[in-house]
Amino acid sequence: MKLAIFGATGGTGQHLVDQALAAGHRVTAIVRDPARLRHADHPRFGVVIADVMDADAIGASLTGQDAIVSALGPRPGGGGSVCADGARAIIAAMRTTGTRRLVVVTASGHIVDEGDDLINRALVKPLLRRFLRDGFADFARADEAVRASGLDWTIMRPPRLTNGTRRMYRIAIDRNVRHGITIARADLAHATLAALSDPATVGHSLALGY
Repeated sequence: MKLAIFGATGGTGQHLVDQALAAGHRVTAIVRDPARLRHADHPRFGVVIADVMDADAIGASLTGQDAIVSALGPRPGGGGSVCADGARAIIAAMRTTGTRRLVVVTASGHIVDEGDDLINRALVKPLLRRFLRDGFADFARADEAVRASGLDWTIMRPPRLTNGTRRMYRIAIDRNVRHGITIARADLAHATLAALSDPATVGHSLALGY
């Protein structure tokens, strides 16, 4: 599969690149600053330097790709609209190039649903929304843009991310994972790549947790 990955220099993005190459995919990382990228000499790895917010600038890089993955995250310290604005630009570029498969990583913290227990609904998530208000609002706007895109989309909704090693994890479709409060970035990358080739995930959100 030919994959274009946004956010490839981030914690999750680096795992996505590593695992995608290990699985035999061809990977194009679209980044502003390639300094933190590994695999520079890998025969199935390419780098495009472009502003993800500029649909025209990234459009050529999406031509001929089988799928697009966005692992963009909010800016440290909050503020801005990186995830939502990036998602809108990616969607616009995909419509122009005809690429249809899109998987976007946001989060589960801004979602309260039947998968949450009473403590999460009444205490934990209200506190998180207070302290992470800007980032959660960005994720919510990104979710909205993806759902309205008309593309073959999947939204990955992890809880708090860690740098732990890979192990067994749980997935819930269109609801949060009960008591699933953490997930390793390596496992999030694994689940994201698995979703890419699973047509049953199209048009759904996937929450993860241990």
